[in-house]
Amino acid sequence: MTRTIDTSRSSSRTPRRGLRALALAAAAALPLALGVATAPAAMAVSTAPSGWARVAHLSPDTKSVDVQLTALAGGAVVYQLDDVAYGAVSPYIPLAEGTYVVAMVPSDAADDAEPVVRQSVDVSQGVPVTVAAYGRNADLKTAVFTDDLSAPAAGDARVRVVQASTVEPVVDVDTAQGRAIARSVPTGSATDYAEVSAGSWALELSGADETASSTVDLPAGSVSTLFVLDDAAGTLIAQAVTDSATLADMPIGGIHTGGGGTAAQPVPAGGPLAGAGALLIALVAAVVVRRRRAAKGTV
Repeated sequence: MTRTIDTSRSSSRTPRRGLRALALAAAAALPLALGVATAPAAMAVSTAPSGWARVAHLSPDTKSVDVQLTALAGGAVVYQLDDVAYGAVSPYIPLAEGTYVVAMVPSDAADDAEPVVRQSVDVSQGVPVTVAAYGRNADLKTAVFTDDLSAPAAGDARVRVVQASTVEPVVDVDTAQGRAIARSVPTGSATDYAEVSAGSWALELSGADETASSTVDLPAGSVSTLFVLDDAAGTLIAQAVTDSATLADMPIGGIHTGGGGTAAQPVPAGGPLAGAGALLIALVAAVVVRRRRAAKGTV
């Protein structure tokens, strides 16, 4: 059954290469759902992470990219993803407090190619963040969003909108019955979170010239981000990502995984992020990675 959201309750491709290498690194822990390039020769992430960061590829005409997360102090690569396609959002990466640099390089680029995106991000105690690259390739931009994974009330879900469409600079999100969810959201921005009843919601996305319909699932107990993107035909589309399903160690005050509605929920089938939530189960506290170019030669 499709419901409509009661806004009166508002409260405010994954990688193809690298699967085998991470499987070796995590063999003593749990199985994998996606591939992440790793190798024992690289620096390990702190065993006592204090914060979390994830990356999102939201540029529709930018090729698949290899992503590196580098510690500003010392310059060591602490995490890597290969062949990240448009619309993909990584799981949260546990990190020690400090400043990091996120770099994205086209997956088929030469060894000495300059990153198409380079963005610094500060990781703080108990705070998850999302680093997003968005816009057309000729004018790529980045944004860092602070994520709030605080638990909703029983039977509810929490959701926000991140506007990353390039066909419409400003987008409205409404229910199919015309009730406003988010108004005049500019590209490159995120709304506040709203608490809503869990369920399947029929939404209308509209800009100055484009209008489209989309249905998203918001599981009970979940915290989600609704990414507004462009589909292959250049039409608006909404992709819901269950943020609380991709963080193994919840921030203080966040959702605690368990049975029922607070268990890790899969991303809706058919989207570019399907199955991403299962990956974080396989990540151990000490994540080891190989520099991108070395990884390409072995996986």
